[in-house]
Parts: sequence; structure tokens; C-alpha cells
Amino acid sequence: MIIFLFFLLLIFALFLSAIRGEKWNFWNKVSRSIITISAATYFTFWFVEKSVSQFLENSLAIQVINYLPQPIDFYVIRIQDRVPENQKFSSKHVGQVRPEHFRIEYLNMQKSNEFWVVGYIGKGNLVYFSQVAVPNINEDKIIEVRNYINHSQKLSAIASQKVEDLKYENIKLSIWVTLDLLLIFLNSVLLFRRRS
Repeated sequence: MIIFLFFLLLIFALFLSAIRGEKWNFWNKVSRSIITISAATYFTFWFVEKSVSQFLENSLAIQVINYLPQPIDFYVIRIQDRVPENQKFSSKHVGQVRPEHFRIEYLNMQKSNEFWVVGYIGKGNLVYFSQVAVPNINEDKIIEVRNYINHSQKLSAIASQKVEDLKYENIKLSIWVTLDLLLIFLNSVLLFRRRS
């Protein structure tokens, strides 16, 4: 994981800032500057990529419309064919959809012909699960949520586990990103202070 690699490099750059001596001063600053600027550039690109629309050229647009009286937190799980078991499920957080509102998500369905829509009210209270077949990947899907329904207890249990895995991965990623950003800030302050 490149985020963890930058974490190690930024810690190394902090240790370099403690080393003093005229002999290594120039190369020390150059190394720290390269590490800090590379990390800042990578995270700038990473944030821009995450912020822009996830529209893909060959993707399927899924519109989830909430007609229920409460806001529902939706997830979409794509089922991939002809891939290893650990890559079979691909989860995405669509977001919380208020009553009479909708959200659009884009999925690349090149290796898939099915996805699941999972809806939660509150923390872990699954109120909606549907299995959606995609016979034609060129025809966008509209999912109208009008009832609290669970089409399959067995599949919804698998979906709940995949959603929990996604939440755990997102928490883990946010911790590493926060630590990296903190280290970028510390290294930048130390570089600026040394130069002044």
C-alpha cells in the first residue's frame, strides 16, 4: 500500500531532520524535500481523484430513489464473474438518501451481470435488500425503493458482512491518511523553519 510506504518515508524524513552536521546538511534537506513534496503531490492527486465524479466510459448508471418516509443509507455491491473469490464482491457507499430524493452511482459492469442494493436506517439496521440482474449493460437502472423489503435473508447476511468490511477498510484508510497528512505538515514546518 503506497499510503503506508509514504508513512514510513515521512517518519524517516522526520528522523533526518534531527541529524545535524555541515557534511550532510545539503543532502539531508534535498532528501526531506523530495519525500515531503512527493507525498504532498500524491495526496493532492488522490483527493482530486476521489472528489471528481466516478463516471466511467463503459459504466452503468444506477439511480436509487427513496420513496420511504425516512432517510436510508444505501450501499451497492457488485458481483463479479470469473474472478478469484476474494475479488468477487465490490462494495460502494451510495450515501444517505432523504425521502423523495435520489442518488446516482456508476458501476463498471464489464465482468458482472448482477448487483445488490442494501439500505440501512440507523446503525446496522438493514431495512432494504434487493438483487438486481443486469441483462444489458448499456441500459441504466432505476431502483425505486417503496417498501421495507428483504428479498433474501441468506444473501443479505453476506451483503451486511461486505458492508461491514467496507466500513472497516474506510476507517483504516482514514487513519493512515490522517497520519500521513500530519507527517507532511510536520515535515513542511521543519523544512520551512530550517530554511528561515
